[in-house]
Amino acid sequence: MADKHVDEATGTKTVGHEWDGIEELDTPLPRWWLWTFYLTIVFAIGYVIAFPAWPMIDRATAGVLGWTSRGQLAEEMNATDRARQGMREQIAAIDVEKLPGTQDLMQQAVAGGAAAFRVNCVQCHGSGAAGSQTLGYPNLNDDDWLWGGDLKAIHTTLLHGIRQHGDDETRSSVMPPFEGAFDPAQLSAVADHVLSFNGKARDSQLGAQLYADNCAVCHGPKGGGNREVGAPRLNDAIWLYGGSKEQIVQQILRPRMGMMPKWEGRLDPVTIKMLAAYVHSLGGGEQSVAMEAATPDDPASEQAAVDVE
Repeated sequence: MADKHVDEATGTKTVGHEWDGIEELDTPLPRWWLWTFYLTIVFAIGYVIAFPAWPMIDRATAGVLGWTSRGQLAEEMNATDRARQGMREQIAAIDVEKLPGTQDLMQQAVAGGAAAFRVNCVQCHGSGAAGSQTLGYPNLNDDDWLWGGDLKAIHTTLLHGIRQHGDDETRSSVMPPFEGAFDPAQLSAVADHVLSFNGKARDSQLGAQLYADNCAVCHGPKGGGNREVGAPRLNDAIWLYGGSKEQIVQQILRPRMGMMPKWEGRLDPVTIKMLAAYVHSLGGGEQSVAMEAATPDDPASEQAAVDVE
């Protein structure tokens, strides 16, 4: 090691090391840096004493404050649960059709219903609730409803499902198969008559008569449907199983009728209310529909659809 000497250019002593003619100046660290370094040492010692720090076999040192990240998370979760519990108690205490009258509560219900929908409903109705015409899952975004689109009607459908055995209040409708009832010309005429409701085919006297004799009792003379019996509306160009002539013919011959599980007993009553609020909020929810007063071809009540089948 070379002797220390003063560097002529800077007037600073060297540390006495030399590598290939290069020497290191013995420049002292700034005092602010040193004090910052000392403070970090003090902070580290205090942290080790106060908080969990040293890992052991099955745990870490507890620290004198007894704090843990898991404990903090549990406190935050408990606080959130308490806040939710208050909201859930309010939703439980109010009739589902009165939810829109309390804006904040309705917003909370819609938010909770959206979360429940993502867990329980997207498998059939899709993440955007658009359903699938190929599979016969209804679109919940439009304003067509087979059983009614007000909050109470949606809530009832969720509670009791569709075609659920053992539930006397389940939604249930049956369309008889007409395979063998019509010859090809008659079948074509009936399908054309249905399409004529939307201007997609030419009507005929034969088709109109066959429809009147076989279909009007449920679907109405003008295709307005009937919510009381779950008969879908045919004059709105919205179809659950497809609206081409071939698809309509197949539905006449061999009707497809879907099912939906009843959520009563699977989900708690508050969650079902929140699901009803969310579905109602998607864009097609109705304000209020007196389903018991609906008649097949009353213009004020002809809101039936092919949606939830």
